Amino acid sequence: MSIRPVLETRRAQPTMEGAGVRLHRAFGFADPTEADPFLLFDDFRGDRPSDYQAGFPWHPHRGIETITYVLAGTVEHGDSLGNRGTLGAGSLQLMTAGRGILHQEMPKGDAQGRMHGFQLWGNLPGALKMTDPRYQDIPGLELPEVTDDDGTSIKVVIGDYKGIRSPVDGIAAEPQYLDIFVPAGRKKRFKVDTYRRAFAYVFEGAARFADASHPEGVLLEKEVAGQEVNIRDLSGNRTLVRFGSGDEVTVQAGPEGVRFLLVSGAPIEEPVAWAGPIVMNTQAELQQAFAELRNGTFIKPAH
Repeated sequence: MSIRPVLETRRAQPTMEGAGVRLHRAFGFADPTEADPFLLFDDFRGDRPSDYQAGFPWHPHRGIETITYVLAGTVEHGDSLGNRGTLGAGSLQLMTAGRGILHQEMPKGDAQGRMHGFQLWGNLPGALKMTDPRYQDIPGLELPEVTDDDGTSIKVVIGDYKGIRSPVDGIAAEPQYLDIFVPAGRKKRFKVDTYRRAFAYVFEGAARFADASHPEGVLLEKEVAGQEVNIRDLSGNRTLVRFGSGDEVTVQAGPEGVRFLLVSGAPIEEPVAWAGPIVMNTQAELQQAFAELRNGTFIKPAH
């Protein structure tokens, strides 16, 4: 077994999207090879409806798949295919934009006004850029959860854990997407296939991730926002951890335990031409997509 080295830890950065939704972006719109096959990861949460209620009105996508995982509140959605629905707390939606779709997502808080969810963009390889759009909506009760003897709980959002599989299938990036809670002080190892790129996103509690040169979890010093920060002191609130190659990730939970997403996928390793909600392989394809948006031919009939 080889421990994946920690390449980087960094804070998700506040930004605004849609019609005025305040969120934090862990990565996206910078180097598209950094997390290949993933392009963007957003954490949208808030206790005030004014932070999110403006939502994400009608907008296009082409060439990607979006994975939306809701923890609190709901998200009402609709699209140009006539689909309508509501994502509840604990539920998951996969949207394959393929050759083109128009959709909207409107977050609604729970009874206390709280909203929390994540959106991950997965790239589509060139051979699937113009595939038929489709949706998979998975209620939270259908996502399996495993509890280990030490109290660690793992919700299998996508992929599998110890042979327990999520009902989601057919995603080009072949992701494994786990929602993990490790109790206070516990040390856990999680296998990740060596051919995958991997990252963790910590959003509750605190933890340190063992590095190849510090296999027992010795504290690491990393640069975050221009300052040297002891990884022990990272609260876990909106912290991204990127890993190098290896076949396992090791985490040591802090005094309050830790909850994080562990995500990995098979790199596509193709050229990326990206502008806003459209991701293609070449600038010519990108220009064609925007020309079709302007002339009203962006939405194609089903094959």
